[in-house]
Amino acid sequence: MKEILPSPPPIVHNEAAAVQALFEQNVVPSYGRFDIVLSHGAGSYLYDISGKRYLDLGGGIAVNALGHAHPAITEALVEQSRKLIHTSNFYYHAGQGRLAQALVSLIGPGKCFFGNSGVEANEGLFKLARKFGHEEGRFEILTAANSFHGRTLAGIAATGQEKVKKGFEPMVPGFRQVPYNDLDAMREAISPATVAVLIEGVQGEGGVTPAKPDYLLGLRRLCDEQRLLLFMDGVQDGHFRTGCFQSFQRILEGVDQGNSAPKGAASGAVASRAGQAPFLPDGISMAKALGAGFPIGAFWVRAPYADLLGAGTHGTTYGGSPLACAVALKVLEVMRRENLPGNARKMGDYLRTGLESLAKKYPTVVGEVRGLGLMLGVELKPGLARLPGNAAKTAAARFAQLLHSAGLLVIPAGSQVLRLLPPLNLSQSEAREGLEILEEAIAGVA
Repeated sequence: MKEILPSPPPIVHNEAAAVQALFEQNVVPSYGRFDIVLSHGAGSYLYDISGKRYLDLGGGIAVNALGHAHPAITEALVEQSRKLIHTSNFYYHAGQGRLAQALVSLIGPGKCFFGNSGVEANEGLFKLARKFGHEEGRFEILTAANSFHGRTLAGIAATGQEKVKKGFEPMVPGFRQVPYNDLDAMREAISPATVAVLIEGVQGEGGVTPAKPDYLLGLRRLCDEQRLLLFMDGVQDGHFRTGCFQSFQRILEGVDQGNSAPKGAASGAVASRAGQAPFLPDGISMAKALGAGFPIGAFWVRAPYADLLGAGTHGTTYGGSPLACAVALKVLEVMRRENLPGNARKMGDYLRTGLESLAKKYPTVVGEVRGLGLMLGVELKPGLARLPGNAAKTAAARFAQLLHSAGLLVIPAGSQVLRLLPPLNLSQSEAREGLEILEEAIAGVA
């Protein structure tokens, strides 16, 4: 039957509320989410479902190193998915070997294991340490106050933040925390059960605090003297975020390292690739930017210990899949081709100069600015009275929410620090835009 009148238009629904209702009804509420429902992204920008654009200086917490919807990642996913997505680790495939070779060449002699996340990478290092010390009954790993090493039971036991541990006691035994950047405290904490030390080169969740060069060199000497393994959690600060592949390479740049090289380290292992003397940890965990958004984690183990985890001692179903390795290899290719380590330094310096200028201009709002490359922290002064939002939330969370309304995404770290972890291909015009939005928001609460 022919319609005489057109059908009435559909009822317009609040799409954001509908999506949030789906989460409330079906998703475990383990995250404190901001009131933003995202739709898509392009480069350094994200868009919500209403069409509002945000400059993303949070980078998915240091994950989206190439920004959003990078065509090279899309091409790698499509091309590899047409050939081989998954095989299990009972078999060989070229991609995993090539990716391990690429990572070894960027660090030093050793071998890699592939998983799916940063905390899995850290769990692998925990097992490596226990395997190393098992015959002598050594199992304890010393970590740092304010550190963050993941949210598994062992990960939170390793983490130096009480808020992460709360409600999950008793803790997995074998972890103790000591003050960060305090070599004497680490030395005094060593017990007959101690087998390893694990630190971040730049503490991310703990407030973007870099390790001091003397601290790193002292830890290497201390671990050699005491027959301890020295591990570095490079999950957030690695993969060229600081301007070098790993943060310790940037921290020790131009520093006289003396006899800091571990026994058995090749004399030119790092120097020939990154302009560094041969300081090397014994293990490094990696993830986040390794796949630039595609889930993949890894840990590298220095040559003398690379075969400790033999067949049957460690494993994963999905780790090192052909698809994940294809993406990670493509990410490294793009970073090399576009000189993103250099851009991380250049844009990091540009942002830091701008942020330090804001700290001088608005001293009642902005405190210390710290970090390396495109891993920067902006400390907020205590007692900011004019911040909108729920007073029960931290100042960092409330200030981040204020920036959201102005179209800028950043990541809170602790209660008083805002983290900037933008894509490594951030342009100067985008960096300038971010500084302008920040200044407008800071001026509003000054």
